[in-house]
Amino acid sequence: MSLTSSTKDRADQTRGKILRAAIREFSAHGLAGARTDTIAESAKVNKALIYYYFKSKSGLYEAALEQVSGMVAERTLAVLDPKYSAGERLLRATLNHFDRILTQRDFQSLMQQEMVRFRLGESGSMPLIVKKFFKPLLKKLQETVAEGIRTGELCDLDSLQVVYSMLGANVFYFLSAPMMRLAMSLRPFDKAEIAARRKASVQFLGNALFADRTHGANLAKHVLAAMPVPQAKNVQMWGKLS
Repeated sequence: MSLTSSTKDRADQTRGKILRAAIREFSAHGLAGARTDTIAESAKVNKALIYYYFKSKSGLYEAALEQVSGMVAERTLAVLDPKYSAGERLLRATLNHFDRILTQRDFQSLMQQEMVRFRLGESGSMPLIVKKFFKPLLKKLQETVAEGIRTGELCDLDSLQVVYSMLGANVFYFLSAPMMRLAMSLRPFDKAEIAARRKASVQFLGNALFADRTHGANLAKHVLAAMPVPQAKNVQMWGKLS
């Protein structure tokens, strides 16, 4: 390995350590509350390196947001592999979305904060993140629905409304969990409840979206078997609300 290559590897490792520490700090405290001293200490680097690689605290925040958004988009696109039928891709995407909300709290926290900042006119990052990552992803999902309708696998439905139904139910489950716990004495983040909700969401779509409900129901069973509930240590991340 050349000296230049070795130096670049070390620089990439340092930059990666800073980004991972920054994602944790920003997700916990937001842009205003996060401290670069804490990020440097967590990453075990000199604070000056933060400004060397990212120029400013805002620059580091934007890089952290782009990093987590890129990872989410990449994993979702992987689920939409054309080796599966359009219907199976949509069921897999639904479970992938559910599991991402469940296990990737850093991303959830950052995006919620950024949406608030955007509504207040304080965010310049949201339009860029949407354009780079989420607009192409939404287009891909809609194209997948259209393919399923065209091949006769799915019912003739509005593609955007299908995407809302797939993803919106997942979001509502997590947002409403504290209220449902009080109203119905549920423990939404117990492992059994998580497994039941994942199963029900895919079974519902298998019956609602597919022209042949038997095919949809069988495909839902197949996808659930292929994509088990994430490891218990990840499920416990929401333990305070269970």
